[in-house]
Amino acid sequence: MKNKKPNAELVWKQFEDLLAPQLRLSLIERTVYLHLLRHSRLEGKLRLRFSIPWLARNTRMCAGSARAGVRLLAAHGALRLIQRSKAGHVVEVRLPDEIPSVRLSRIESPPAAKEEAAGARAVVNLEEADFARNMALRKAIHARERGQCFYCLRQTPPAVQCLDHVVPQARSGPNSYRNLVSSCMECNSQKGEKLAEDFLRSLFRQRQHRGRPGGGRPGTRNHFSENRIHGS
Repeated sequence: MKNKKPNAELVWKQFEDLLAPQLRLSLIERTVYLHLLRHSRLEGKLRLRFSIPWLARNTRMCAGSARAGVRLLAAHGALRLIQRSKAGHVVEVRLPDEIPSVRLSRIESPPAAKEEAAGARAVVNLEEADFARNMALRKAIHARERGQCFYCLRQTPPAVQCLDHVVPQARSGPNSYRNLVSSCMECNSQKGEKLAEDFLRSLFRQRQHRGRPGGGRPGTRNHFSENRIHGS
């Protein structure tokens, strides 16, 4: 690996479109990876020395979640642990194209398989394709989330799966690969015209009401807060 600043736009696209869905990264793992990437490779540093308290404080999560995130990323091959001690960690943060388990391929349309046999390959442009109106592309969004609702993390059978806009259509949100997520009907209905980040924030607040009457049904909001977000 060369010690130089990578193309940040390309790295982000590879992370969002390939690395995160292929490795099935949780919200904690995504947050830890991007924060360490921001302070190392995107600043031209090959290695980064940091402490778990520093990471937890900057990402607004508890130390246990931050430590678990580092360990899981190392197991995925996204981080290479050079040194680990009570004084701190030294890691090499790998770019998406440096992680052996990540296949850097483009999403291809169904006719591509037939065209490839004839020497041609049809490739879907992630920036321009309408992923909501094409059934094959709709299925690609659900496959990316591995059959889970993006918001509550429950497995959703095809009968109750739907697509949800991160930025609502009412706010000019497009039907793009990055603006669509797989959702269960209940979360889709509860979210309404909210931005995804606002809806996720409201789910997180439910964590504070666990154990209280009406504090949220098991497996959705409480499940989300326990498994995807820790700390304030």
